[in-house]
Amino acid sequence: MPTAIAVTSADLVLPAPDRHTPGAALLHPPEQHDLEAALAGTSALLERHGHVVALVPPWLPRPTVQRLHTVRAILETDRIALLDIDLPPLGTALLARQLRQLSVCDFSPGVIASAARLLSHYIFAGALLGSVAKLDRVRVPVGLGAHARSWSPSAQFAVLAHPTPHLARLGSAGGGRGGRGGSHASHAGSHASHAGSHASHAGSHGAAADLPAGPDFATHLTFARGQLTSDWVAAELAPAWQVQGVLENPLPAASPAWWGTPKLVEFAAGIPDLSVLYQLVASVRREQCRWCGLELIGDRCGFCAAPLTAPPPSEAAATSTGRSRP
Repeated sequence: MPTAIAVTSADLVLPAPDRHTPGAALLHPPEQHDLEAALAGTSALLERHGHVVALVPPWLPRPTVQRLHTVRAILETDRIALLDIDLPPLGTALLARQLRQLSVCDFSPGVIASAARLLSHYIFAGALLGSVAKLDRVRVPVGLGAHARSWSPSAQFAVLAHPTPHLARLGSAGGGRGGRGGSHASHAGSHASHAGSHASHAGSHGAAADLPAGPDFATHLTFARGQLTSDWVAAELAPAWQVQGVLENPLPAASPAWWGTPKLVEFAAGIPDLSVLYQLVASVRREQCRWCGLELIGDRCGFCAAPLTAPPPSEAAATSTGRSRP
């Protein structure tokens, strides 16, 4: 059985893109399952799949995060990876689907877990908002002028939270045109052979540089409507980003709190093609974790969180070592 990819809410499970992609495992929060049920459910997952890779975004309620760590500690297992992924809710759901796609490939559990950090760089996550008054909490810079305009009943703002924060107020027509580009996109294209030149796009879209720049590689866009009536994401942003497909999904329950308003349309664009995802991950050199022995890519193990290389000795230890020598 493939490695289980787990989330903490059913609304973070996007539809499978094909019949080969497995579903996601659901790790219920404390208010839904008691500890005994959580232990039994996780034990069954481990018995069936061998390893569990769970996404743990920072916006999860503290009791939910504590429950995940408690279950892993009580089971005394190193086969559960709790991955700290800092993406908005819909972006988190998109990453979970990409990991589900990769779980059926010939990658080891350690590679799949550490691939989450790599793939997150190539997810473009944002939202169309009716207010940015509470947006500072998601690390998107908001000027005083934008705060003031948030009080207007007709105000709409295009916001990109990841990979590069960006905020633009839409015109009275409800939109504009966005370009494609970005440092992460160019990097992704160098691995997956789908990227164009950011510089050339900057010249052709210079007049529209106030809107979020999109990826320079083939993507599908998923969006979810909150309490904001607008077709801007599907009608204007998707064509401007030249996405290859558009999918509407129900809004995750955590999205209004994350974006600071229920008046939103959340969106996330990412690589849909399994062959490209596979090539991207397979092109990275694999190492062996010096602590737990699992395979990994990047600089940190997804299961035990040990860095690839040992940390440098402290200054005190270095001094002590130096004094002990003859």
